[in-house]
Amino acid sequence: MNGAEAFIQTIKTCGVEVCFANPGTSEMQLVAAIDQQDGMRAILGLFEGVVTGAADGYGRMADKPAVTLLHLGPGLGNGLANLHNARRAGSPIINMVGDHATYHLHYNAPLTSDAAGVARPMSDWVRTSTSQRDLAQAGAEAFAVAQSYPGKVATVIVPADHAWNEGSAAVAVPAVPAPAQVPAATIAEAAAALRECTGPKALMLGGRALREAELIEAGRIAAATGARLIAETFSARHQRGAGRVAVEKLPYFGEQAEAYLKDFEAIVFVGTEPPVSFFAYPGKPSFLSPPGARLVRLASLREDAMQALSGLAAALDAPAEPALVQDSTSFPAEPGRINSANLGAILAELLPAGAIVSDESATSGGAAFAMCAGAAQHDWLQLTGGAIGQGLPLAVGAAVACPDRKVIALQADGSGMYTNQALWTMAREQLDVTTILLNNGSYAILNIELMRVGVQNPGPKALSMLDLKHPALDWSKMSEGMGVPASRVSTAEEFRAALAEALAHKGPRLIEVLL
Repeated sequence: MNGAEAFIQTIKTCGVEVCFANPGTSEMQLVAAIDQQDGMRAILGLFEGVVTGAADGYGRMADKPAVTLLHLGPGLGNGLANLHNARRAGSPIINMVGDHATYHLHYNAPLTSDAAGVARPMSDWVRTSTSQRDLAQAGAEAFAVAQSYPGKVATVIVPADHAWNEGSAAVAVPAVPAPAQVPAATIAEAAAALRECTGPKALMLGGRALREAELIEAGRIAAATGARLIAETFSARHQRGAGRVAVEKLPYFGEQAEAYLKDFEAIVFVGTEPPVSFFAYPGKPSFLSPPGARLVRLASLREDAMQALSGLAAALDAPAEPALVQDSTSFPAEPGRINSANLGAILAELLPAGAIVSDESATSGGAAFAMCAGAAQHDWLQLTGGAIGQGLPLAVGAAVACPDRKVIALQADGSGMYTNQALWTMAREQLDVTTILLNNGSYAILNIELMRVGVQNPGPKALSMLDLKHPALDWSKMSEGMGVPASRVSTAEEFRAALAEALAHKGPRLIEVLL
């Protein structure tokens, strides 16, 4: 058995079933090993950012890692933005990155790079194998790291000679560390803060705290204390819809978030940290929690949210039934020209039970999140790290992880261009993804940000860098060119018909919404 075969067999035995790949010459032994491994699915992405973003979506929905296959340091570099998002999401991912044979590195061939150095900023753990026998051990260690709560990005650098040399063997499945537990004293501190506060108070939730079971515990705490429940602005996976515990959402813009939080006298954080502004702005604050408020970090992203919340509920002698259970709600969709409001209302009305929404809608889809709160139960995935180009790949990974659930990619046009190759993978794998492509012909969020940083009277050169109309993007043609049937709509009536048709169909579809 060569090193590549031992590595692939080891991670398959650990439970890794999917490889998202964009390989090159140095990875051919790994390609061959995947081919020989029963039960390992190989999915090709035409750009490394699709590969890493798909692994993120898969990890968020499967709660176990897929493995990526990337070509040397430059190939890994192409995928780093979505590894940044994945790391912020706490997603489990194993990267296997090929490298030149150890004896070839000193010749400084054109693709030579410091692959481990490229990996470190966007990985939680990096390891270069030391031999063909060590490669399988590196794979086992990577799995244990990736699977540690709630998930980590683990990267293994695979020299080509370690992959092709014979004399290796698979190794045993490693023990995965148990989630870090919150100390009793911290739970008591949080209970005291909520119990003693006579003014407005809140639980701010992120990470695994936005899963259904954890939200029930949060709802019990709300019932006991009157605390409001607030979700971090961008969540990895928020389980929501009618019958689940409802959670408010912290606004994106810093001054809005500051105003939203200003009256709270106590805030307990679970699975997230006290919020800060996404960017610095002249004359505006970076730290957004109100001065003088009692802030308690009950559990970080990497501490057991369920243990923290159930412990806090017990400390507060909370009732068995949660408060704030979401009612089924609907909104009228005004006829005529499509806009954010009637789009959101129609999506909420037609959203299938069990749907997964990959949301990279930016400015144009803002109403959809709020309007879908009382829709059928669903999972909502967001842009955790702020690096755009995540939405379409994330939908790919979610659809692979959950083939029996409808995935909806709510995608802005500008960010969609970063990783539009994901459509080809959807078509090739016949993934059940309906993409709602919001085409407003601009980087609209940056037009807003231009004003917010204080730029007055921007000229034509500045505005041209935020405009996508010259030439206009034709997403329907791009989609069909990559094998995904597409339609274009500009009215609420057209959108309703197109969405109903797409949701009734099994397989990829794209609806280009002209805003």
